[in-house]
Amino acid sequence: DFVHSFGDMHLYSNHIEQAQLQLTREPRQLPTMQINPEARDIDNFCFEDFTLENYDPHPHIKAEVSV
Repeated sequence: DFVHSFGDMHLYSNHIEQAQLQLTREPRQLPTMQINPEARDIDNFCFEDFTLENYDPHPHIKAEVSV
């Protein structure tokens, strides 16, 4: 099942090719985020307290900016 909620959804005519490419891609396993268990105070978290594991993105899809 695919369930999604779109806000301000639109597709520009010069992005049709990129959208078609996106639709051919198979979803990959979601990454996980680990938080340093020694970091206890949310107000003192820093970048190094977080690690993203198993992130495997598809290649970038280049598209011109629409104005």
